[in-house]
Amino acid sequence: MAKLEAKLGMIVDKVGQFFSGNDLLPICDSDIIAGCEKEVAEADKNNSSEEAMQESLLRLSWALVHSKRPEDVQRGIAMLQSASITNTPDPLRQREKLYLLAVGYYRSGDYSRSRDLVDTCLEIAPDWRQALTLKEAIQERITKDGVIGIGIAATAAAAAVGLIAGGIAAAVSRKR
Repeated sequence: MAKLEAKLGMIVDKVGQFFSGNDLLPICDSDIIAGCEKEVAEADKNNSSEEAMQESLLRLSWALVHSKRPEDVQRGIAMLQSASITNTPDPLRQREKLYLLAVGYYRSGDYSRSRDLVDTCLEIAPDWRQALTLKEAIQERITKDGVIGIGIAATAAAAAVGLIAGGIAAAVSRKR
């Protein structure tokens, strides 16, 4: 009996997540973004090493792509795209940048591009928990959007059939 209740609880939780659109990715607020921007400005002002500057920029891009504000997410994506990902010799750094780009695309609704980047991350590190979690969130969003799209299409088709049937009924009643 307890096993059945646990399974039902899991199903209810999954259905709730499905319809609420919640994901497990952290959200970053404007205060954290402002702190990261200040850190980048100080690193630039103090002529910090290239590595220190890259770390500061990476933290800022992390904060931006994890924001709820679409303009922050787009700014984070632009920062990560301008950084030379392919020329990064460190595979861990490359993986991080690809992952952050994937988060940005996920947040902006470009799920197919996000999924492609996550798959690349998983080629570098197949057991990376964050990437696996993001991939699951992407799949759930794609499924949810597909179900909603099917529902919208079915509703539109039913409405069209109703209009056609109504038109035929009106034409028949006019002839009588």
